[in-house]
Amino acid sequence: MKAVAYLKDVYSELIHKVTWPAWKQLQNSAVVVMVASVVIALIVWAMDTVFENLMKFLYNIL
Repeated sequence: MKAVAYLKDVYSELIHKVTWPAWKQLQNSAVVVMVASVVIALIVWAMDTVFENLMKFLYNIL
């Protein structure tokens, strides 16, 4: 029954050895992730818009 022993070890480690973040830390991390996601989305949007306009310009020349 190695699986049962493994699951007991996993449970013990999660309860006794893992340090869980405080609620405030969790909120701060969530805000950082959301802000970073918006910034990256804006960068991708800007690159897409520039590339779209560049392609339209090149196709109009041809």
